[in-house]
Amino acid sequence: MSEWVDLNVGPHHPSTHGVLRLKVKLDGEIVREVEPVIGYLHRNAEKLCENTFFCDNLIYFDRMDYVGAPGMEVGYLEAAEKLLGIFPPERAVWIRTIMAELSRIASHLIWLAAFGLELGMLTPFFYCFDLREKIMTMFVEASGSRLLTNYCSIGGVYQDFNEKVIAEIEEFLRVSPKKIEEINSLFIKNDIFISRNKGIGVLDKETAIEYGVTGHMLRASGVEYDVRKAEPYLAYSQLNFEIPTSTKGDNLARYIVRVEEIRQSVKIISQAVKKLPEGPFFNPKAKKSMMIRLRGDGEVYARTESSKGEFGVYIVGDGGVKPYRVRVRSPSLRNLSVMRELGKNVMIADLVSILGTTDLVFGEIDR
Repeated sequence: MSEWVDLNVGPHHPSTHGVLRLKVKLDGEIVREVEPVIGYLHRNAEKLCENTFFCDNLIYFDRMDYVGAPGMEVGYLEAAEKLLGIFPPERAVWIRTIMAELSRIASHLIWLAAFGLELGMLTPFFYCFDLREKIMTMFVEASGSRLLTNYCSIGGVYQDFNEKVIAEIEEFLRVSPKKIEEINSLFIKNDIFISRNKGIGVLDKETAIEYGVTGHMLRASGVEYDVRKAEPYLAYSQLNFEIPTSTKGDNLARYIVRVEEIRQSVKIISQAVKKLPEGPFFNPKAKKSMMIRLRGDGEVYARTESSKGEFGVYIVGDGGVKPYRVRVRSPSLRNLSVMRELGKNVMIADLVSILGTTDLVFGEIDR
């Protein structure tokens, strides 16, 4: 047996989806062992939340999965509103649902663009960003911000959807199905893309469950689990959509599941816009929540389906105006942990594509 060589992959950002370091042991071009090393970003968001008023903590969640910020806001609010006993009016619930699904599509498009680049595909990058830009335009109109929207708040959303936002969403729904199929064809009809992903990075169901993997990685391994169906929140119980799954468990299956998730999100938004009720967009009890000091007592845990998987938020209140404890269940961290198994006995070139399919965002991991 030849002597193994130690190789560091990362922690530079462009090739590792963030500041991730992989300690790799190579036997020629074959990877024998992989050890992920995290902690370079070290944001300390959970502890910061324990020193900040309940209504001000959303800025830290925006910055966790920063390519899907509205989804992170929903995760925190599902827990905080239960603890505080303040709930949004019906219109705000539906607006949050639309924003969360637009956020999911935007996040998936970022992943598709980056994944293509890692495999030497430049053209899909432009297609993905062209479609994502339409969502960013909606975010700016709704919240005034492109990326870190800070649009939701305890008791509702900061401002209502105006006619321009609705018109932009309807235009997006009109053009996006065709553009999604164009993007998909760039990948699925590319022989090199297929050969580099089919049968590569196979994750079986048992291993996925053992490591606590969720989201597209779990569903691509044959487990039909989605928090939006298993434990519905927002308006998901009133919407018709499917959970994409595959039994293959490889890179290609994770790609296919992701693309189908985009299609399902378009379907959800289409229904939600038609069902969007009239009425207030903010609970009057929390109308001035930035000025009054809301108090919470007890402990709650809420889970949501972020673009990366099951995102959980645990909050303990001691009757004060700030949380006593805040803890987050990061889906990206669980999905990364299984790289120890997926990276064994594969080509070093395949390690890149396998890592790409995990879709990591380190604001959420090194929180």
